[in-house]
Amino acid sequence: MSDPLKLVAVLILVILGTRLSAWGEEVPKGGSKVFPYPVQVTGLENGLKVVAVPFDSPGLLAYWTVVRAGSRNEIEPGKSGFAHFFEHMMFRGTDAYPRERYNAVLKELGADHNAFTTDDYTAYHVLAPASGLETIMTLESDRFMNLKYTVEDFKKEAGAVLGEYNKSASSPFQTLNEKMRDAAFTTHTYKHTTIGFLRDVQDMPNQYEYSLKFFDRYYRPENCTLLVVGDVDPKRLVDLARKYYGTWKRGTYRVEIPAEPPQTEEKRVDADWPNPTQPYLHIGYHAPAFSDTQVDLPALDLVSQLLFSDAAPLYQKLVVEEQEVDLLAGGAADHRDPYLFEITARVKKPERVGYVESTITSALEDLKTTPIAADRLAKVKSHMKYSFAMGLDTAGSAARSLAHFIALSVDPESVNRLYATYDRITPDDVRAAARRYFARTGRTVVTLGHKGAAAGGAVTGR
Repeated sequence: MSDPLKLVAVLILVILGTRLSAWGEEVPKGGSKVFPYPVQVTGLENGLKVVAVPFDSPGLLAYWTVVRAGSRNEIEPGKSGFAHFFEHMMFRGTDAYPRERYNAVLKELGADHNAFTTDDYTAYHVLAPASGLETIMTLESDRFMNLKYTVEDFKKEAGAVLGEYNKSASSPFQTLNEKMRDAAFTTHTYKHTTIGFLRDVQDMPNQYEYSLKFFDRYYRPENCTLLVVGDVDPKRLVDLARKYYGTWKRGTYRVEIPAEPPQTEEKRVDADWPNPTQPYLHIGYHAPAFSDTQVDLPALDLVSQLLFSDAAPLYQKLVVEEQEVDLLAGGAADHRDPYLFEITARVKKPERVGYVESTITSALEDLKTTPIAADRLAKVKSHMKYSFAMGLDTAGSAARSLAHFIALSVDPESVNRLYATYDRITPDDVRAAARRYFARTGRTVVTLGHKGAAAGGAVTGR
């Protein structure tokens, strides 16, 4: 139901930096819009935004509710993990539609439903026959407006979340992610992962009253967008939205996210893994927030492709030719606030970690001085563009892509503005971004290995 269950795959995709977000979808360029389908946005009086995207999928639609509340919103100490927790609780039911009835109605429709949580938002999605639109809207509006759970329900689900954490903890990727965030961030809520600090997850059964406060703050119409892609009539969708969501009361809470101060010196963390494993190298450089008009983050997206795609010289050198690593990925995932450009390598031999680190660092340094050939940059842009376009082949994939941009900017048009920005990035822009963000003083290095491996493997060769 949530991203932590797929932590290994998600982390690799996130650090690849591919568009859009953690789904491996990238994005077109040129004169036409990269998202080619008509988009109609309507704002209801209570602040709920309704986005209709007619799509050639006869008899089928994707129904998404995007809540702009993720782990970023967990500002109180000791209260991390609640955005992800509500992803679970939203399936607990209401007086009108208890959990069993909710599931039964969707099953009768032949609908598929699920949800996921990220740092910046939570998304609930249903793939169903278009004929069931009003039924789906009845169910979804009811649970967003009338969610109800007992203390016992709350404690039971909190236990399930702890079990999910423990399951994910069996992967080195969760430890790498936790150590990186905890070291790289001192103030911003990106310091903790989406599932939260372990100590907070363990204490969650005692936080029933706070859970009600969290729901009251963020599950409000002005903080949500209803997105329907597929066989849908925009006017009917808006009419139904007014009917079923019109009485949803607007909230008053305004969150203030603490800003992260600049990092002024390199940080290093050496993590021990209890069982034999290949060593991991995880490097993070502070990077800018998502923007669909400023060139910095899009330029770093191009760096991701130039250095860490399968065809990139650095990838070919370390993975194919020298066979020093069997996993190499890097990129800056979209975030509402400044986050990280992350690089991960799984090294075959402990004593070669230092060499791999120095080779990656040299490649980043080379970007600061040697301009990328214009034709190579153009090929990377073209690849990103058409990879994204080919990923918009179903109502569900188109909805997932657009939901990502809605969560970041509230405006579906941001996807088209972003790709217009890619178009105008020059080799000089790439070089300037490398100089600005790949500074040793702004990076954090996490190494993970088993203490029974060769001593000093994390530092030799540097």
